[in-house]
Amino acid sequence: MGKELEYKLFVPSEAALREILQDADIADLTDGAWREMPMKTTYYDSPERRFGRRNWTLRRRMEGDNSVVCVKTPHKESHTRGEWQVCADRLDDAAMEALLLAGAPQELLLLYGTGDVFPVCGAEFTRNCVMLQFSDGSRAELAGDCGVLHGQTERLPFTELELELYEGEPTEMLSLVALLCKRYGLSEQPKSKFARARSLK
Repeated sequence: MGKELEYKLFVPSEAALREILQDADIADLTDGAWREMPMKTTYYDSPERRFGRRNWTLRRRMEGDNSVVCVKTPHKESHTRGEWQVCADRLDDAAMEALLLAGAPQELLLLYGTGDVFPVCGAEFTRNCVMLQFSDGSRAELAGDCGVLHGQTERLPFTELELELYEGEPTEMLSLVALLCKRYGLSEQPKSKFARARSLK
């Protein structure tokens, strides 16, 4: 995968999200069927917060019945992160090797260390998503997420909309982001799910 270009928008309620997902302009861009999927994410770090201090994210996510291990890294470009993910039943040495083979930076091994990472927070939500095909040939995934972020004891409900570029240039995707923000009074959600969950007790 390598690089993720994504816009995350705060949505005030589940009802508002349903209205947005039924928007006529979105319907005109859909390429394929909508998919609904339960997601359960567990974020990991070391006791010394080796990943968090470098703004890396290490997670295991159940996407329906599929288990995916993912690492994300900072990137100099706005709204962009390095991202590599592999199918793996657990977060272990084998998953780290698979991420390296997928192109993740070698620094991953230093941060993972002896495998002393442990769950620090998480998220459980339902995702409704579809691929969008724009007139210039670019493609993006649109996803509506509704669920709960959690720390060790605290829980925080959330609802948001994500648009992630899959192919081509981002120009038309950004135009759609601007249109949706204006039409529905949306604002950008500057923090990732991990950052928000990590701030919870």
